[in-house]
Amino acid sequence: MLKKLVDFLSGWPMTLVGGAFLLASFILPRVGYPAGEKLAWVCVVICGIPLVYLSVRRIIHNKGIAKISSALLISIAMIAAILIGDLFAAGEVAFIMQIGALLEDMTTERAKKGLKNLIALAPQTGRVIQDGRERTVAVEQIRVADTVRVLPGETIPVDGVIRTGETSVDQSVMTGESLPVDKAVGDSVFSGTINRFGAIDIEVTKVSGDSALQKLIRMVEDAENHQASTQRIADRWASWLVPIALIIALLAWLVTGDIVRGVTVMVVFCPCALVLATPTAIMAAIGQATKHGVIIKSGEALERMGGVDTIAFDKTGTLTCGRLAVSDVLPMTDMTPDALLVLAASAERLSEHPLGKAIAERAKGMPLMPVCDFKMQAGKGIQATMDGRAYRLGSEKFIAQASVQLDGPARAALEKLRGEGKASVIVADETRVVGIIALSDVLRPEAADVVRRLADMNTRAVLLTGDHATAARFFASKVGLTDVRADLLPEEKVQMVAELKRRGTVCMVGDGVNDAPALKTADVGVAMGAMGSDIAVDAADVALMTDDISRLPYLKWLSNATVKTIRKAIALSMCINFVAVTLSVLGVLNPTTGALVHNAGSCFVVLLAALLYDRKYEGMRSIERTD
Repeated sequence: MLKKLVDFLSGWPMTLVGGAFLLASFILPRVGYPAGEKLAWVCVVICGIPLVYLSVRRIIHNKGIAKISSALLISIAMIAAILIGDLFAAGEVAFIMQIGALLEDMTTERAKKGLKNLIALAPQTGRVIQDGRERTVAVEQIRVADTVRVLPGETIPVDGVIRTGETSVDQSVMTGESLPVDKAVGDSVFSGTINRFGAIDIEVTKVSGDSALQKLIRMVEDAENHQASTQRIADRWASWLVPIALIIALLAWLVTGDIVRGVTVMVVFCPCALVLATPTAIMAAIGQATKHGVIIKSGEALERMGGVDTIAFDKTGTLTCGRLAVSDVLPMTDMTPDALLVLAASAERLSEHPLGKAIAERAKGMPLMPVCDFKMQAGKGIQATMDGRAYRLGSEKFIAQASVQLDGPARAALEKLRGEGKASVIVADETRVVGIIALSDVLRPEAADVVRRLADMNTRAVLLTGDHATAARFFASKVGLTDVRADLLPEEKVQMVAELKRRGTVCMVGDGVNDAPALKTADVGVAMGAMGSDIAVDAADVALMTDDISRLPYLKWLSNATVKTIRKAIALSMCINFVAVTLSVLGVLNPTTGALVHNAGSCFVVLLAALLYDRKYEGMRSIERTD
């Protein structure tokens, strides 16, 4: 019941009502209505009850010095002002504190739907084959060693091993790989991944609760539960301010014999400027970041970003654009590259495979050849007849099935392309290899410059990817990365981030569902917001809505500027407090005038923090050119 009352009183509507009555209590006595001073009781009740509740709760639940908070000091000042009959001063300090708390809540509110989205990926049913008959059952009823059939386009419901059939599986949910992985009898498949082509029967090796996807869900839950919140700057300072304020107030009372001076010291010593400075600076910074397509979800993340000394990048969809494109067209005969591309695209335009679609996209606008006798073998390649000749397009194994062998130049070209982490489609007629078309993920043009600018900020970059080591090293060399960790499953990414955290403060940048646990584990998680999964965006502390990683150096600069602004505000508030305390001890200020000086100081601090909104980043021109 008390908690509900506190929640009701501490919201914006009631706080503004309290502020209106406080203003009336100040104005009315000065225009001939002395009874108007009593209106401050409304503000004291509305803003004071949540304040006292918070200070008592922290005394009960916090440990050690953390029991002493800014709320405790302001509660003491409010009660002291009430005892000497200065209701305006009591209401003023409570109102300022409540406004600060509301501003801070606005900067730290986080979306909680990410885990629900992740759980939604888990299939609910599966086709179990028993006694030659197929029946659909709830995934919880599937047992180890059962045979489960998965049709093309369906999500694999459990972890298992293929016993019948061949296909290509989209494993991006688990590994982040941009290419579907060809699977045959004996290969393992995972729950939550998507069967792209052929029908397969799998023998179940892990039931739903132990599957790879459920492990991924549990990792996100654990990281969410164990993520410690940053203690507020005002509360850290309050641990020192409360005893100092009490000692000075008590001495002022004992030495002068005037309790009013002691109460005035308590009023002007309240850290309201600190309470306002932090959320105001953070709101200004978050507002500026939003203008440039960077969504920052919490003030803690913004503060931590300034201390980041290591940024770990995922590869696919982060350093790369996450889409396949033809990178090399290599004829092995006297055929021209354009002629080879037209030949391949003519056949591949009928294919559903991502490699085929990318080849057809590259040849868009070119005159294609008529095709007949088109056949596709899932996970291997395609056959087609064009211009009276039969052609095969696919893997080396698929070409070898037609008794076509690779000669020296073709084999050397394939080895070179593998070393660059590229996927290759071999084009052969009935007797020889006529060419090779290579495809690769597209590297983001700004990636190398971002790595260089981060190095200038004394921040090292690391690549953490589920891709093969060869592809990872090739892309890393293109952007100037030397620290590469490849072939990582989601849990291994989490382990790597935890290892990096033991050496410093880590930011993880990723875009896929598989990155969500690592994003949660890192000190700061940054997700690619435009093309990244909803789960990655919800798991992260920051989202880059334009998918432009050149925002990362800007984000680090903004964090540093915010922390510096907060520190300046703290220094200014301390100076104002020192002068106000001196004047209070000398009797120049009373609780009411002290509250006004205290209020003016808070306004100065808020103005300083708000100016951060228009602060300019020296690298802003390069960012604006990418918009």
